[in-house]
Amino acid sequence: MFESDADLPLAARLRPRNLDEFVGQKHLLGEGKVLRRIIESDKIGSMIFWGPPGVGKTTLARIIARMTKSEFIDFSAVTSGIKEIKQVMEQAERNRRFGDRTIVFVDEIHRFNKAQQDAFLPYVEKGSIILIGATTENPSFEVNGALLSRCKVFVLQALSADELTQLLHHALTDERGFGNQKIEIDDECVAMIANFANGDARSALSTLEMAVLNGDTDGDATRVTREVVEQCTSKKSLLYDKNGEEHYNLISALHKSMRNSDPDAAVYWLARMLEAGEDPIYIARRVTRFASEDIGLADPRALELAVAAYQACHLIGMPECSVHLTEAVVYMSLAPKSNSLYVAYESAKKDALTMLAEPVPAIIRNAPTKLMKELGYGKGYQYAHDFDEKLTDMQCLPDSLQGKSYYRPTEEGLEERFKQRLETIKQWKAERRAHNDKK
Repeated sequence: MFESDADLPLAARLRPRNLDEFVGQKHLLGEGKVLRRIIESDKIGSMIFWGPPGVGKTTLARIIARMTKSEFIDFSAVTSGIKEIKQVMEQAERNRRFGDRTIVFVDEIHRFNKAQQDAFLPYVEKGSIILIGATTENPSFEVNGALLSRCKVFVLQALSADELTQLLHHALTDERGFGNQKIEIDDECVAMIANFANGDARSALSTLEMAVLNGDTDGDATRVTREVVEQCTSKKSLLYDKNGEEHYNLISALHKSMRNSDPDAAVYWLARMLEAGEDPIYIARRVTRFASEDIGLADPRALELAVAAYQACHLIGMPECSVHLTEAVVYMSLAPKSNSLYVAYESAKKDALTMLAEPVPAIIRNAPTKLMKELGYGKGYQYAHDFDEKLTDMQCLPDSLQGKSYYRPTEEGLEERFKQRLETIKQWKAERRAHNDKK
């Protein structure tokens, strides 16, 4: 009752009021982009915002409600049950009968179980509500298929260092932020905060607010030094330039150290990133990619360990997961190397993109209907398990690509066994085809 805006956290005070104040998501909200057109034309349908924390999912939903003049109901997936859902839905249905539109915003919709998500379904189908869900998890796995099929999914991206820097400068000049105060902070410190936030606008503003509150006062001025920023982040933030070049330099250094089988260098670059506030999930994703791109079947366990490290990072976070990532990068560094899977896909991709109309051979087409069978779909198909060798000489590539070889295994690690097996298979098929040609 007695709370003023000045008592609110900086991130809440600076919450954008319209699309022009919204920072980030230019791929969706830039001039002429799809989501902006939908909002401005007031043709809103049910949708799901998928993206990392602090990128504006809740803010965007509120802007939509304000611009479309709809009743806005904020729903928590953590505290609401089916009873609460039905009560809100009934109110929304009454609103609809009176010609009023209701937007129901569900934060962390992935936390709803199937029964709770199903409770929304009939009201979305009838148009009683416009559902806007927000999630940090892949909705393909976390949202019921029936509900997901009725929603448009928009992927929101982490804010870039430039965008976060823009946001921080706005906070220092806007009267809702520190515009009425004399704050002395140099661009280097602003860049440190932007880097530490790792794409999260809320984290960036919270860190700036803490730095200002802990700054050195001199009369009516507050000076924020590098030391204050480092204390507020509890880390020695790395100096990234405005284009984020150093960010990519460091992940490149980690990747190339593992590729060069140098565990000491790999662990050092890992520590540099983690202690600078890099998201461990980002590192874990890159290590997982490395496991198949640079090791592959030379050591198939590398992928298993990389995925396990990713899951550990997701479950327990920093600082505990640092040791799991260390285990992963050391393993990747010492594992035998092969890029044959990467080369195979890139070669196949080139053909796939330039030969888009190549027909699937009739012999391996599915034939679920009588007509398809009459057209010869699946005719002559040979079921490998019916043969002693579990092999056939059946053609699976299009005619124009017959004899093409994409996967060329090396002799590194376990891949030598796969190479021997592939050579045996190819030799058997060649002999079988030659034998059949003589008949």
